[in-house]
Amino acid sequence: MRKLGVFLVSLLFLAGCGKLFRQSDRIIVAECYDKKLYADELGGLVPSSAGKLDSLTQVNAFIDSWVRRQVLVHQAEMNLPPSELDFTKQLEDYRTSLVIYAYETQLIEQYLDTVVSQEEISTYYEEHKENFQLRSTMVRVAYVILDADCKHEKDFKKLLSDRDTLDVARLDDLASQHAKFVSLDVDTWMRLDDFLTIVPIEIFNHESFLRKNRFVSFEKDGFVYMVRFEDYLLEKSVSPLELEEARIKNIILLKRQKELLERMHSELYEQAKNEKVFEIY
Repeated sequence: MRKLGVFLVSLLFLAGCGKLFRQSDRIIVAECYDKKLYADELGGLVPSSAGKLDSLTQVNAFIDSWVRRQVLVHQAEMNLPPSELDFTKQLEDYRTSLVIYAYETQLIEQYLDTVVSQEEISTYYEEHKENFQLRSTMVRVAYVILDADCKHEKDFKKLLSDRDTLDVARLDDLASQHAKFVSLDVDTWMRLDDFLTIVPIEIFNHESFLRKNRFVSFEKDGFVYMVRFEDYLLEKSVSPLELEEARIKNIILLKRQKELLERMHSELYEQAKNEKVFEIY
């Protein structure tokens, strides 16, 4: 097998140079019962960038796998009754399914309207709110992480704890100079559990904590964390529209796709019926 593998590697390299497999006779590299494996079937097995050792390993592994498979198939054919070896119907059913799938895919690509308006998304959301429940608590937050010896801690605290407004511009300017990390995107929802992997607040009851704490500041492991909770939604409450837009769009498109195919099926059936191409006895 080792000599054969080296020979095959040489054949593959020559094949890549276009110097082999030009004769009418095919080169047999393995045989098992009445099945044969030819060298030209291995042409795409080894990448051109592979070294000789890697090529040899891949070729030998492929041949060994091929032989084992043929041995197993032969054993199965010898032991199974004829009725279990006839796959004519299964193959025909499989081919039929593939042909239909290919045709339906072509129809969808040609005729499916993929433009979904914001109004359609909003309407669907309002009509099916009960289907959009949160699986975890979500928050909208602004936060900064400072070194424990930061001299501007009071400035950050004043800006983040303001009950009326969040001065994003001033915070961003201050953070660019003195913060280790800052996030001021209070318009984006995120899972509370994900947030807590960044800011290590110990929370034992989500609802109680979020209801009582609009602003949180604490020091841990040499850093000062300051967090402003802009809004929150508890687990099992209705998920906000902005989190569900992509999902709703997909639902609408799948519904359109189903209606398109059903219409196509009906039209084809009626056309075949009118043309009297089938009879039911």
